[in-house]
Formats: sequence, C-alpha cells, structure tokens
Amino acid sequence: MNWQNGFIAVDWGTTNRRAWAVDPGGQTRDLLEDGMGVLKVAPGGYTAEIDKLRALWPGRPMMLAGMVGSNRGWIEANYVPAPAGLDALIGALRRPAPDVVIVPGVSWREGSNADVMRGEEVQLLGAVAAGSAPPDGPVCHPGTHAKWVRMQGGAIGPFRTVMTGELFSMLSRHGILQDRLSGEVAANDSFRAGARHGLERDDLTAELFSIRARYLLGVGEADDASYASGLLIGTDVRIGLAFGGDGPVTLIGRSDLTALYAAALELAGRTSTELDGERAFLLGARAIAERLS
Repeated sequence: MNWQNGFIAVDWGTTNRRAWAVDPGGQTRDLLEDGMGVLKVAPGGYTAEIDKLRALWPGRPMMLAGMVGSNRGWIEANYVPAPAGLDALIGALRRPAPDVVIVPGVSWREGSNADVMRGEEVQLLGAVAAGSAPPDGPVCHPGTHAKWVRMQGGAIGPFRTVMTGELFSMLSRHGILQDRLSGEVAANDSFRAGARHGLERDDLTAELFSIRARYLLGVGEADDASYASGLLIGTDVRIGLAFGGDGPVTLIGRSDLTALYAAALELAGRTSTELDGERAFLLGARAIAERLS
C-alpha cells in the first residue's frame, strides 16, 4: 500500500461512522458521516460497506479505527497492553485486505484492575505526536465513556474509564428523572453547583434522587439538567484527578464536552487545555500513516 499518495481515515464507532480524505500534503476533507455504526452492520455486511468507503476516493488505502476492530466489529484487532505508543499500535495493526489496516485498541491491567479503550488511542497519540499535548501528565477524553489517562514518555500509560456520558443519557431517557433532565446543559450556576457537590462529596446516587425530591418540594435548582450534568462530571473529575496525578489536564474531545470538564476542573483548582477530538484523530491517523510509508 502506498500511503504517500493519500489515504482514507475512518473513525468507526458503535453507533456512528465518519470518514475523511487525507491528501499527500496532510490536508483533510470530509468524505462521509452517517449512523452506520458497527451495531447497524448486518452479519456479512462489511464487504459491501468497505466497498462503499473505497468508492469515496478510489485507489487509496484505508485506515480504520474504533469499534470496527472490536469483537462486535468486522475483524478483531487485539488490545495492545499499556504502556503503548505509536510503534506498539503499528506493530499490532490488522490487515484484513491489501488496502486496509485496522488500528488496535489499548488495554491496561494491574492486579484485578483492568480497563480498555478503542478509538481514543489514535486521538491521544496523535495529539502527543503533533506537540498538541505533553508526553507526560494527565489527559482526559470526555465522552460516553470518559477516559482519564496518565501519559508516560509519549505513550499511553495507566488509564481509567468513567461511564459519565452513558449514565446521563440513561437518566435523561429512562426512569424517574427523565422529565427533569430534558433541557440543554450549560456551564451555568446550576452546573457549577452540581459540579462542586460532586467534587466535594461521595453521595452521587443519593444526590441524584434529591433532584426529584427538591423539585417536588419547590426548593430545587433552576436548571436540573445542568445540575445533574455538573454532579456527574464533578464526580468524574474527582475520580480522574485522584487517578491521573498532578499538573495541568489536557482535554481532548468535542468542544461542548471539554468546556464542561474545564469548568469543573477550574472549580477543583486545576488548569486545563482543550483540543478538538476530530483534529486529534486526524493527527493520529497521519502519524501512523507516516510510519507506514
């Protein structure tokens, strides 16, 4: 495969898929964004989906990352144990076709503690390779499953996942709080009150029910959705800071999410920098491709 003539980079998740053309000079353009995540691909359907991606920019190799390489995806790319840098990922690439590589995920184990990531590794190592994130120190990747990572010498070190985004999604769609959590979340006074509570106290499940009780008694927050988000993110940040260590925190992800985490980190007395997750992914894809050329 000749990666010097450009390639297609695909971030293929559980529910969504996005593809970009990366030209020989490193410039990028959108090719595709749809809801064809791995859960939507029928058994035996990957051959047709890969052909569709090839047709977007014929003659170019493809780099696939994310859940497409999981045991629920096309072909499993086994986890690389942390600490893991770019060379470790490249050494474990799967090659299901002459013009396709699948980037593996990363795992971490210490005694009975264990964690995994798939997709975030490209963003993390891309940010470090481009100098947009430091090679050592704490990094947080907010999302459905937030990742707190201790980068070590430019490699992904120990990390821990917090199911913050998924919990908020479930609470806002199901159960007794759903009618209180339907509004837009903002880093307002209600958010900061929730984040402060999550940072300072260890009573998350009890405080969640208190949102309903205070509403019924007319003493609740003006914005329960933002309060609940702040409560969850404050708890998330408390867990992450205890795990991730000292120093400024690099936040990588969607700007709406990194802004919320930055607000909670400020309340915790910690500084942070924000980096767009899409940009980090493309930086990582280019760093891998350069080593394949």
